[in-house]
Amino acid sequence: MSAQPADGALDPRTRRMLEAPIVPTLLRLGAPNILVMFSQAAVGLIETYFVGKLGTDALAGMALVFPMVMLMQMTSAGAMGGGIASAIARALGARRRADADALVLHALLIAVVFGLLFMVAVLFGGHRLYAAMGGAGAALDAALTYSNWVFAGAIIVWIFNSLSAILRGTGNMAVPAVVTVAGMAVLIPLSPLLIFGWGPLPGMGIAGGAIALLSYYLVGSIILAAYLWSSKSLLRPSFAELRFRWPLFSDILRIGLIGTVSTVATNLAIGITIALVGGFGTAAIAGYGTASRLEYLLVPLVFGLGAPLIAMVGTCIGAGQPERALRATWAGAALAFAMAEAIGLLAAAFPHAWLSLFDTDPAVIEAGSRYLRTVGPVYGFFGLGLVLYFASQGAGRLLWPVIGNVLRLAIAAGGGWLALRWGGGLTQIFFAQAVALVVYGLVNAGSIAGGAWFGPVGRPRGTAAMLSRVRAS
Repeated sequence: MSAQPADGALDPRTRRMLEAPIVPTLLRLGAPNILVMFSQAAVGLIETYFVGKLGTDALAGMALVFPMVMLMQMTSAGAMGGGIASAIARALGARRRADADALVLHALLIAVVFGLLFMVAVLFGGHRLYAAMGGAGAALDAALTYSNWVFAGAIIVWIFNSLSAILRGTGNMAVPAVVTVAGMAVLIPLSPLLIFGWGPLPGMGIAGGAIALLSYYLVGSIILAAYLWSSKSLLRPSFAELRFRWPLFSDILRIGLIGTVSTVATNLAIGITIALVGGFGTAAIAGYGTASRLEYLLVPLVFGLGAPLIAMVGTCIGAGQPERALRATWAGAALAFAMAEAIGLLAAAFPHAWLSLFDTDPAVIEAGSRYLRTVGPVYGFFGLGLVLYFASQGAGRLLWPVIGNVLRLAIAAGGGWLALRWGGGLTQIFFAQAVALVVYGLVNAGSIAGGAWFGPVGRPRGTAAMLSRVRAS
């Protein structure tokens, strides 16, 4: 790969990653990014709120589709998006500006390919998938209507999230924040307009929500691309000098694909739980699906801290500063744990305040409340594991976060299945999920404390020695 001279001038944004105080820098970069992620999460919640007005079947149909929508979101923004941001951050930290510029078009090609894969897989396999998760009758019909519209535009979602990741890799959190928040302001009136209609405009039902969502991503993609190709952008992508190189694809994919395994495990755990809950009826599916949206809400909120952490850790690793990368990681972990735990405890204490926003059916409220009271108190461990996953993306070391997520899947699915086999109910299924989240957080924390980024995992006090070997090598 081409490289600029080692003594080349650093961009001020890159220099801040390497030299500015860690916690204030994380908070300053994280604040707009949390706003971005909160806005994106709010987009889904707004949709759920209006779809809930169509009835329990529509809400259950959306709950069936939601794990697949979040799989696409988390893969494009978190897994592959993290690979994109990490590759660009490490290139900038190592002063390989030409490679950083070239990574833009490599990232967009990856987005198009994966968008096509999601579109084909869900359009042709959606019916079988949602039926296997317990969908039937009107709920299954609603799921297919919503799913077909959303995944027909999968490429648009992938491009939007990839463009955002490119900018985050440079340390620019503000532009994605402005675009996302402005888009949400448009979506709030557009979604009910298309769902319910107004005047001569007929209501489109649940399909209207999907079309409004895709409109949001399309307009946002155009604005982000315009900025990226403007004189204000740090990067200078060029079609005129386009030459695809496998090492640049590999720099993204080796992080993105491993991260995708972790993302699949996360969403598979939710999907399997929906299937287990499905045996208790449509209201139970709707209740669990609505309650678990709070867990999905934590993903973008933690990602608000995780995205600048990817950029900071990647830049520090690229610049040969592993000690600073670790200090930033533990600072971000403490912040994420505190934020997620506070949300989980509030949800466990006041479950009706959340659930009644979407449905008033007593059976739906009861199922959702059981989930929040059982799993909410351990949300801090989910936030801990997730933010350490993002930090590991920045470091380019994802083996242990993947192991942690696979263990989470095994415990949530296996424990839930055993609970049903031994005559347990919803509470026992949800207890298995709670244990799984605790294990996920502890595995990620223990592996990084044990030096997983720099060699074989050992006792936590062995990390300093491993860092010394890294500096000496």
